Amino acid sequence: MHVLVVHNRYSSAQPSGENRVVDQEVGLLRAAGHRVETFERRSDDIAGKSLRGKAAVPLLVPWNPAVRKELTVRLRAERPDVVHIHNVFPLLSPAVLAACADAGVPAVATLHNYTQVCPPGTLHRDGRACTECVGSVASLPAVRHGCYRNSRLATVPLAVSLTANRRRWWSGVARFFCISAAQRDVLVRSGMPAERLTVKHNFVPEPESRRAGTGEQVLFLGRLAEAKGMRLLMAAWDEIAAGGGVGVPLVLAGAGPMEPEVSAWAAGRDDVRYVGLLTPDQVRQAVARSVAVVAPSMAMETFGLVVAEAMAAGVPAVAAGHGAFVELVEDGLTGLLHRPGDTASLVSCLRRITADPARNEEMGRAARSRYEQRFSPAVGLERLVDEYRTAIAGRTEKMGDSR
Repeated sequence: MHVLVVHNRYSSAQPSGENRVVDQEVGLLRAAGHRVETFERRSDDIAGKSLRGKAAVPLLVPWNPAVRKELTVRLRAERPDVVHIHNVFPLLSPAVLAACADAGVPAVATLHNYTQVCPPGTLHRDGRACTECVGSVASLPAVRHGCYRNSRLATVPLAVSLTANRRRWWSGVARFFCISAAQRDVLVRSGMPAERLTVKHNFVPEPESRRAGTGEQVLFLGRLAEAKGMRLLMAAWDEIAAGGGVGVPLVLAGAGPMEPEVSAWAAGRDDVRYVGLLTPDQVRQAVARSVAVVAPSMAMETFGLVVAEAMAAGVPAVAAGHGAFVELVEDGLTGLLHRPGDTASLVSCLRRITADPARNEEMGRAARSRYEQRFSPAVGLERLVDEYRTAIAGRTEKMGDSR
């Protein structure tokens, strides 16, 4: 199968699970013998643009005609079987859909977030869930609240793109891949065409090392931001420390807007270590050394890659009981779910997960078994190729009907 992957790579200054998922899927397909090429832009390249070029970027977010022309030429020359679209913000734009239509190549798209119904893609604002723009014609609430980067001006291009291109997305993509059933439910309720939305979980590569024993730390791995539950976790850990601790330290790995605050909070403490950004190899080692990973996100996550990576290593998770986490974590079996935003519930779960080593090991084994059944490379490859074939077959049927 010949696949062209379309992706705007996120800034290297911030850890991106989405970049990692794209790279892993490309590698998986190539290893299975498929021909896979990429059509990419990099957000890092914006810094090198002239002042005029930087000023033009927001104007091209809703529609980039140069991208349409370039991609159309390439598609007509190479004739891939299918185009797999991931992120198009900010340098590609939905113009990639017009290019696919121009060249007559079917397109599928992985929905890594909620940008089809929410301009910043988070369904989260001011520390709480927000669905004001779901079903809104012009996404005006997002502009009013300045939901992207706390800026009304920065939010405008996203809102315009969502409004202007909604129907183009819904008609131009043969199959949308939702990465959890929870995400699909939200999108169906928003009015997206249910028949084009299918659940295809992210897969996680087989880790080079798995946990031996019960581990030596509780690990938070991700973006240091309030939406990821950082303040909730800090408050919970302070309460745990005041009660004598749980016998292992909390290790915080990542970067983000709360980095100065997190670094200052961890400084001088024996029960907390802030280690910053880790390399992929360091991430795998850190997960394998953990009693549990903790994912206390305030937002309704569409997947939760760190939880799946922990499962692959035989490590249970403590996660917020909403969004995709309720699909990943079987409460009491492969990990524990706490009440979202509830400090006391998170404290209780962290104490329980660390209190009984034998039970913790049992959860770890169950988590590994669930990974093998649902999130392994073999399962991911089969699902991905099946969906490509469905999209290609649908395009062939349409062409036959039009003759």
